[in-house]
Amino acid sequence: QVQLTESGGGSVQVGGSVTLSCTAPGFTSNGCAMDWFRETEGSSRLWIASIDRDGGAIYAGAVEGRATVFRGKEKDTVYLRINNLEPGDTAMYSCHPKGPAGSWTKCDYIYKGRGTQVTVSS
Repeated sequence: QVQLTESGGGSVQVGGSVTLSCTAPGFTSNGCAMDWFRETEGSSRLWIASIDRDGGAIYAGAVEGRATVFRGKEKDTVYLRINNLEPGDTAMYSCHPKGPAGSWTKCDYIYKGRGTQVTVSS
């Protein structure tokens, strides 16, 4: 497996912003797209956003209009920025490389990360 690194989490006040980063070695050369998820204790993992190999992005309704996912200038790095944070954004955020829909490529199974915690407080 290849270790990917999520970072940028922390404690943030309501209304603030956070920019999370995900560095996945080989992500670009493997032609991967990227999903972002979040999870809170006792709940299932929730999809937040995706970016495809060409930079196209889509978002879940919970963050639509407040989130931006983009590829960084740094190789193999994807960012997720969320503005106007709400207490409901408190969660462990994780990134997950993926291959094309309907396929099973190394993007889908070689990466492993630990997530980064975001805590939003008033």
